[in-house]
Amino acid sequence: MKLKVNWLEQLLGSDWEVYPAGGSTGDAYFAQIESQKLFLKRNSSPFLAVLSAEGIVPKLIWTKRMENGDVITAQHCLNGRELKPADMKDEHVAALLHKIHHSKELLDMLKRLGKQPLTPNSILEDLKQTIIFEQINVPEIKQAIVYLENQLEHVQYEEKVVCHCDVNHNNWLLSDSNQLYLIDWDGAMIADPAIDIGVLLYWYIDKEDWEQWLNQYGLEFTEHLQRRMYWYVMAQTLTLILWNRTRNNLKDMNIGLTFLHGLLNNKCS
Repeated sequence: MKLKVNWLEQLLGSDWEVYPAGGSTGDAYFAQIESQKLFLKRNSSPFLAVLSAEGIVPKLIWTKRMENGDVITAQHCLNGRELKPADMKDEHVAALLHKIHHSKELLDMLKRLGKQPLTPNSILEDLKQTIIFEQINVPEIKQAIVYLENQLEHVQYEEKVVCHCDVNHNNWLLSDSNQLYLIDWDGAMIADPAIDIGVLLYWYIDKEDWEQWLNQYGLEFTEHLQRRMYWYVMAQTLTLILWNRTRNNLKDMNIGLTFLHGLLNNKCS
């Protein structure tokens, strides 16, 4: 469905066709005129420019400031497809995640933007506060919180890197020219790389293939890494359960509870 978006018409002219691009903010659009297609977003982080320069997201074409102070970014809208779950074991996924986690340019930019490192302690405290505020009394959630608390001292890791924090297969874009990108960086944090690696392995890779995937990434599969991955996967599962509960998404909440039950029955102690 074509949209009429006044601020985009001011920017592009009325000849462009504008379509919503989805997303939670409603500030992302596709714009097309003849064969040219752009992805436009309002008030993207300056971080986008570094991601583009590093080849991690599709190329940033321009950035413009509107009279009201809003900043509009335009990126190439590439022909391609999202990765399928089975694609996540590909060595190019491991290679791109390694590049992201080892980029000094990305880390320096997030620090300049004022991002503070995310720690296990702060994650646990946020979860506990949410549970108290929402008055949640679910045995599996209580059990998970006890486990996270007991393991805090065993999952500390000082080498913080830039983490995407939502490596779902839908956020990986493979262009028709076979170039892989990781998009949707609104939740990026400075954190333990196990946040990204753990979710990717637990969600997409058979456990017997974890060591091989980590070799492609360039990391040794140690007991400490396994413990950290498990901790963060459990914490992120709790976060998703609580997020879906507050929005009354009962189906997704129950899927999360089932996954949490499986985690609790296979503790990494």
